[in-house]
Formats: sequence, C-alpha cells, structure tokens
Amino acid sequence: MSDQRMQHAITGSSLADILERVLDKGIVIAGDITISLVDVELLNIKVRLVVASVDKAMEMGINWWESDPYLSTRAKKLEEENHLLRERLERLEARLEIAA
Repeated sequence: MSDQRMQHAITGSSLADILERVLDKGIVIAGDITISLVDVELLNIKVRLVVASVDKAMEMGINWWESDPYLSTRAKKLEEENHLLRERLERLEARLEIAA
C-alpha cells in the first residue's frame, strides 16, 4: 500500500496580509436589489461599497469625511461659520429692503 497523505499549502496568507493587500489596492463591491410585484417596482436599493485605506481613497478622489460635521472638527467649525454668515446676510438683505 502506498502512503497517501493530504498535503497542505505552507505559504498561507494571514488575515492581516489579506487586509493589507485589500486596503493598499482597494476593492469595490456593487449591487442592486429590486423588489417588484406584478411588474410594479416597490423598492430599489443600490449598494456601492468601497473598501480602501484613507490614502488610497484620497488618491481616488474620495474625501467626504473631511466635510462631514459628525466626523471632522474642522467641518463643524465651517458649518457654524456658514450659519453665522447666512444670518448676517439675511440681516443685510433686510436692511437693504428697508432702505429701498
């Protein structure tokens, strides 16, 4: 009888290696889900998921977190400044209407 053994690959990748490769290159997952009844579309969900490192995302032109007031302290300050400027503009426009 011959000796038959199962051979295993020694060069396996750890989860950290795989995650590093994915974040370095980036990965896009896209899909659409549509629910319809009697040829009437009831629900349409579009799923777009990008998994990448911050550097790779910025290289692709994705930087929404920089202007999201819940994720950036600078964005919160800009939002407050925008609110103050809008109030000031409304006051100036009201004065111009009175003067006219």
